[in-house]
Amino acid sequence: MRVVLDTNVLVSALIFDRGRLAWLRDAWTARLVIPLVSRTTAQEFLDVTAYPKFRLPPALREALVALYLPFCESITRTDVPVDPAWCEDPDDLPFLELALAGRADSIVTGDRALLAAARHVAVPIITPTALRARLRDRTGIA
Repeated sequence: MRVVLDTNVLVSALIFDRGRLAWLRDAWTARLVIPLVSRTTAQEFLDVTAYPKFRLPPALREALVALYLPFCESITRTDVPVDPAWCEDPDDLPFLELALAGRADSIVTGDRALLAAARHVAVPIITPTALRARLRDRTGIA
């Protein structure tokens, strides 16, 4: 299953190794999901991990990148037409573009504004809980 992980989901899965989204890290390392990434979404991830509130030293940030990026498929062309009116937050546009360009099976997010964009986009926008249920239905695990 090819997925676009919103930064809030990705950060929760990586930083909080015993948190409620830790299972997601196991899902991509087991290749149950293939995260899609673009230059813009990867940069946002790097920027967020550098936020002072997380207090992550550079070596730990590099380790988090190594736990994620090698399992991703990089989508280099994301110049698909996305109407900015589709979402309330312009920062969500790169995730919509990535999902459409990469022919994702879903966008996974906990962001209400991005979830609300689902009615405008051909790619399902789902919560992590919904992704876990889909994986369980497909594989019997997760």
